[in-house]
Amino acid sequence: MASRNLLLTFYGDDFSGSTDVMEALSVHGVPSVLFLAPPTGSDLARFPECRAVGLAGTSRSESPEWMDDNLPAAFSTLRDLGAPICHYKTCSTFDSSPTRGSIGRAVELGGATMGTTVVPMVVGAPALKRYVTFGNLFATVNGVNFRLDRHPTMSRHPVTPMHEADLRLHLAGQTSLPVELVDILALQAGRGLEGFQEACRQGARIVLFDTLDAASLAESGRAIWESRGEGTTFVAGSSGVEYALLAWWKAQGLLPAAPQFPDAGPEARLLVVSGSCSPGTGKQIEWAQQNGFEGLPLNPQLLVSGEAEWARALRTAEAILARGGSPVVYTAAGPQDAIIGNTDVDFGKQLGIRLGALATELLRRSGIRRMVVAGGDTSGRVGQALGIKALTMVRPFAAGSPLCRVWSDNTAADGLEILFKGGQVGGQALFGEVRQGRPN
Repeated sequence: MASRNLLLTFYGDDFSGSTDVMEALSVHGVPSVLFLAPPTGSDLARFPECRAVGLAGTSRSESPEWMDDNLPAAFSTLRDLGAPICHYKTCSTFDSSPTRGSIGRAVELGGATMGTTVVPMVVGAPALKRYVTFGNLFATVNGVNFRLDRHPTMSRHPVTPMHEADLRLHLAGQTSLPVELVDILALQAGRGLEGFQEACRQGARIVLFDTLDAASLAESGRAIWESRGEGTTFVAGSSGVEYALLAWWKAQGLLPAAPQFPDAGPEARLLVVSGSCSPGTGKQIEWAQQNGFEGLPLNPQLLVSGEAEWARALRTAEAILARGGSPVVYTAAGPQDAIIGNTDVDFGKQLGIRLGALATELLRRSGIRRMVVAGGDTSGRVGQALGIKALTMVRPFAAGSPLCRVWSDNTAADGLEILFKGGQVGGQALFGEVRQGRPN
């Protein structure tokens, strides 16, 4: 199945993060397609124009044992497509732990599968207001930059709190592979490639690049691209990997002119399904209910433990859609919500499955043509329940969360427009913007 036309393949550790990569590539003139299961030759033949192929996964919410059982086969499929780079895409806030979503374990498996001895890593993504300086990760909230271990959300994440902003120390809890840094001073001096080579000589198995601005991004991209081997080089990190490579490709004249994406047009009805407990999503839910959407709060324990809550949600949301309304079905209105509390991995998985079944049945009964799903883990479960085979981008919206076109053998889902968003993505009016088909 190898294709010489591909520039890059990628595996996303959650669904919303996978669409983030597809957006970064597509808006810069690299047509991309995202699959939910390893694509066959006939699947790929439907998208001959694509130069990047992705595989959306759920490893962010899985154990290292699950990774051992599932990631090598996925990585092998991507390796066999023959692109020079294969990227393991992590969340830009890097939230992970030794027991859940272990980035260290994923890097070990990917490096072994691809035969990559030293794995480059880029986590900072200035377009998403994520920065890495001297190995420490920062993120912007309401115009204020926070080190991740002091971030108002990620430092107290209910499952994978970030207690350490130095990514080298954070990774040390997940892998024994030595980690070295190419710091901002080396990048500003134009010595990214030399810094990478020196780290290799020092015995590094993972090399992290600082990322602060456009210049350091492009220099990181140069180092990754020019140090690649003859086969497929395995790279890890956020969509900063794509932004870095794109910056270098653009500087070298390897990219076409950026394409134009017209507005999608308004839809009278929009279904929103949220399993996110982020304060950002909470504000979006609040705005929506004040601007014509109808909120439908669910008790997550009851939703998972029995049928009554699921049936109530189906009945109520279906009635809202039948009268031309737009329901916002949610299990939490922010981190302060009293119904948050059960952080067990299996519980979260079951909650996502139940929300996926609800979204699928509402789609079948109502015939809606546009949907928003909030929460990285929820997005993966809903995407699987809908029977999505592939996604392509319709147009950008919030940074990292484009509106996508669904390709599916399920006739109810095929052609559906859907936006998957992480908890902290988008402004307060995002749901209204998606319903109108254009960002404000």
